[in-house]
Parts: sequence; C-alpha cells; structure tokens
Amino acid sequence: MWAVVPLKRFVKAKQRLAGVLNADERRGLAAAMLDDVLSALAGTSGLAGVLLVSREPEAAAIAARYDAELFAEPPRADLSEALQAAGGYLMANHGATATLILPADMPLVRATDIDEVLTQHERLTLVPDAMGDGTNCIVSTPPNLIRYQFDGHSFDPHVEAAYAIGTTPLIVRNKNFALDIDTPPDLEELLARPGPCKTRTYLETSGIASRLTQPHNSSNAL
Repeated sequence: MWAVVPLKRFVKAKQRLAGVLNADERRGLAAAMLDDVLSALAGTSGLAGVLLVSREPEAAAIAARYDAELFAEPPRADLSEALQAAGGYLMANHGATATLILPADMPLVRATDIDEVLTQHERLTLVPDAMGDGTNCIVSTPPNLIRYQFDGHSFDPHVEAAYAIGTTPLIVRNKNFALDIDTPPDLEELLARPGPCKTRTYLETSGIASRLTQPHNSSNAL
C-alpha cells in the first residue's frame, strides 16, 4: 500500500481563504496542514511508502524530511489526471498493488484514523467530506481501479464509477477525515475542535486564530 498526497503549489494554495488570510498566511497554512498529513502517514502501519505529488519548489525538501518520494505531475495536468499518472508511476516503478489517496488539507487526521480505514478496506474505499459532496480519501486495490473525478463534487461520481465496473465501494465516515480546510468556517471549526496539531499551532502563533475568533462587531451596546 502506497500513500499518495497531492499538493498544490503554495503560491496558489487556498484561494477561497483570500478574504481572511493574506498570501503569506495561506502559504503558511498549507505548509502546516501538509506537515500534519505527512506526520499522520509516518505513524501509519503497513505503508510501503509515501508519494508526494507536486510541482511546488519546496516539495523535494519536504518529501526528504518525511522520507517520502516526490512525483512531479505532467505539465497542465488537473488533479484527477495527476493522480492517475501517480498511480501508473507507482505500479510501473514500485510494483504497487494498492494506493491510499489523501489530500494535504486535513489537519485533524491521525495515524489511528488511517489505520481504521485501511483495516476495513477490501477493493475500493471512499471517505466523504462533511457534506457528503467531496471525496476526502480513496483507497484502491489495484491503483487506478476507477477514473478519478476530483472536481469539487466528486463523491457521487466516484460511487457511480465503482458500480460501473461492478464494484460496491466501502463508504467509511470519519469526523477527522471529514474536515478539509477550504473556507473561513472550516478554520473556525478546526479551532473549535479539541486536539493538538501543527496547523492549530500555526494559527495560534501567527495571530490568525485570535483574529478569526474576534466578534465581528466589537460593540453590541445599545
């Protein structure tokens, strides 16, 4: 089992947070979330390796820090195409028989959460986001069992793709997998949830947390 972690270039990361975070803050947030995800994978049992899929200039150094391998996706490839290419690379170069796709923006995921998913996995496992709209994890045996359709509304298409090849997907719901950080309310939910993580530490030490939790109107007096 290989873990595959797609990473958008930091300069383009988390544009939907531009209303509350400046470019440097978004970059710092993306880096902290990636650290959380790679730390969780480092503590996960049974993985043959971790493949970081990115053209981010800092990705090689980050991958080396976590003993991961870097795969630069084809130029102009979208996320789905990049992940198909990564799966093909792992099969051709490492003889991979299964992959776990885990986005880099889920800071609450722990090794125990990943182990829970892998323990239940048989052929195709899907973990939805909180709204049941997106796909926050795919485990596939073999890699590229279905064609990926990551477009922001990927969960139902992935379920349909599984049934189209005669496979009933296992659907696992997990509250830590469910929270991916895309919007200001996602940040607020993260800060309201218990448990330490590098992302929370970044938000607190940078002053972002206190800024986000300030009342929108400083005076409610009549």
